Amino acid sequence: MIGKKREIDFSQRPSAFVPLKDWCTFSMGKEAERGDFLEVTEWSNGEGYEVTINFNRQETKFDLTYGQLEALIACQKRIETHIDGENI
Repeated sequence: MIGKKREIDFSQRPSAFVPLKDWCTFSMGKEAERGDFLEVTEWSNGEGYEVTINFNRQETKFDLTYGQLEALIACQKRIETHIDGENI
């Protein structure tokens, strides 16, 4: 493969970062010192997201396509609707 032209794409992916101390009860107060956070970064191909959650000094990463994210949000909304409608 020496001498063969290879393409390398460079991208600056959009991302959003939030400290969890402002969002999650388990990351507030004295726990805020841990530096828990959530970061969402769009894939270079624009077809989904990489999610990084750092909680209690443990990092979890997973990917979601737009369809998977849409399904997740729909399920979460359905649960809220069921709880509100059924007074569970």
